[in-house]
Amino acid sequence: MDGTILSRGLLRVLTCGSVDDGKSTLIGRLLYDSQMIMDDTLAAITRDSRKHGTVGDEVDLALLVDGLEAERQQGITIDVAYRFFSTPRRSFIVADCPGHEQYTRNMATGASNSELAIILVDARKGLLTQTRRHSYICSLLGIRHVVLAVNKVDLVNFDQQVFDRIVGEYATFAAGLGFHTMVPIPVSGRFGDSVSSRSGNTPWYRGPTLLEHLESVRVEEELSHIPFRFPVQWVNRPSQDFRGFSGTVASGSVAVGEAVVVAASGVCSKVARILGTAGDQERATAGEAITLCLADEVDVARGDVLAPIADRPAVADQFAAHILWMDEEPMLPGRQYMLRIGNVWTSASITLIKHRVDMATLDHQSATRLSLNEIGLCNLSTAQRVPMDPYAQNRLTGAFILVNRFTNRTAGCGMINFPLRRSTNIHHEHFLVDKAARSAALGQKPLVLWFTGLSGSGKSTVAKLVEQALHQKGRHTYSLDGDNLRHGLNRDLGFTDQDRVENIRRVGEVAKLMVDAGLIVLASFISPFRAERQMVREMLGAGEFLEVFVDTPIEICMERDVKGLYAKARRGEIANFTGVTSPYEPPEDADIVLDGSGPSTETLAQQVLELIERRMARS
Repeated sequence: MDGTILSRGLLRVLTCGSVDDGKSTLIGRLLYDSQMIMDDTLAAITRDSRKHGTVGDEVDLALLVDGLEAERQQGITIDVAYRFFSTPRRSFIVADCPGHEQYTRNMATGASNSELAIILVDARKGLLTQTRRHSYICSLLGIRHVVLAVNKVDLVNFDQQVFDRIVGEYATFAAGLGFHTMVPIPVSGRFGDSVSSRSGNTPWYRGPTLLEHLESVRVEEELSHIPFRFPVQWVNRPSQDFRGFSGTVASGSVAVGEAVVVAASGVCSKVARILGTAGDQERATAGEAITLCLADEVDVARGDVLAPIADRPAVADQFAAHILWMDEEPMLPGRQYMLRIGNVWTSASITLIKHRVDMATLDHQSATRLSLNEIGLCNLSTAQRVPMDPYAQNRLTGAFILVNRFTNRTAGCGMINFPLRRSTNIHHEHFLVDKAARSAALGQKPLVLWFTGLSGSGKSTVAKLVEQALHQKGRHTYSLDGDNLRHGLNRDLGFTDQDRVENIRRVGEVAKLMVDAGLIVLASFISPFRAERQMVREMLGAGEFLEVFVDTPIEICMERDVKGLYAKARRGEIANFTGVTSPYEPPEDADIVLDGSGPSTETLAQQVLELIERRMARS
């Protein structure tokens, strides 16, 4: 193969597989054999091998990669470690990814930037669940070339039958994963067999060494051959005489004079100037950080995407995507998360889990939630329409992350399959009579009083007294109660976490309609999760949601429990009972906290009425 062609490119390689399959040792062997280890580094790992090594008196090459002290002590890889090395024919960046299931999220990070994956399998153990999981994630993240490195063949006496059996099993498993090439190689990372030089221990193997294959493999075309995409990161306006849009070209290329469109709005213009690090330039390609100036005064903001008029991305607020769940808290349909795609942040929720993927068989299973490291095909809904491409066509504009709104942890990563066209012809209808007119006619400011607390806390009793007092003052009110709605609107819901999320989502939508009608709404619900209470708050306008926390110790709630529900829950007769077998997350910043253990309910109701009057006076 033409070495001059290969020398132009950089191959990004991922190593993955189950824990203890020898990934770090294999990378260390590649670095050692390619003479990329400095003398002082070699001396350091020789010294460290006596303290942390796992190969007796030999130099433990895995220590070249396992840099974290915690990794060395445990003998496993935790974080993603990147190493650079080169040969006369090619340069490489190798990502050593953790094999332990606990760190699957780190592995996905490494896979998202790689073009080829080395899937390691311990010859003694064969295919494991994590081997399959990593292979499936590689497929989802667009890696189309894999090497099946059957490692530690020295520990099975270089047995060809062992190798052939593992290759056959993997080929059957990976048949539907869409890999363009799958090259099996028997290797010994510890001793170097078939890593960079041919091994006399495997005369039955006539294929390339690992390094030979890495030097010669052809990967897909670069991002410059994909349609132009420019996510705007910053509107650059230092003075009234200059307005440009700064960011990094995600894919494709653009030249001065070419027509572009703002994907979300459909407004078109032409590129007037392209400014790079050295000033004006005629063309920019994928990976370049530039500022674009357009010929027309076009409304463009951070998060917008500029694209060719004839090849623009889809723009949608509903789409289907594969999601790898990364949070210890399970993913619940209906719960609000923050979604980032490109430079856009928006709230989003999973509206449907179409199926979960069984990592052992790749079968599709029904599911009502996704737990840590599980993968599922889901439908999502976002608060705003966002530009997107299918991930298979463009990794950068087809990938997103989901973030837990309260912990700020990355909860999941997603790969878009296609937009859902359900909302194409649905628009907000504007009426001649609006919320302000209805409120004026009723002579009141509409709002939601959201009473939350444990079962038996007294929230419903206080809410009834508050509504009675408001009614006597001529206020127009309506009460929403958890038990009442479960006789009708929510009669199909149970008490699992996902059902509780959907229960509050529906109640929030009803409360929002009633506020639009100008009413004061009193909602009494245990509503155990902060995320859903915050979701309802955000559905409404400023000052239209007051969270009333009736803080009553569970011991007092149990004393008031005439139905004996707490006792039944403790005996296991009632599942998912809040406070016993299901958690309650008390508000961290309620608008008012009522002491449900001491004052009378009349006193507590008066405290709420005083809060309402103060809010009304301010508005």
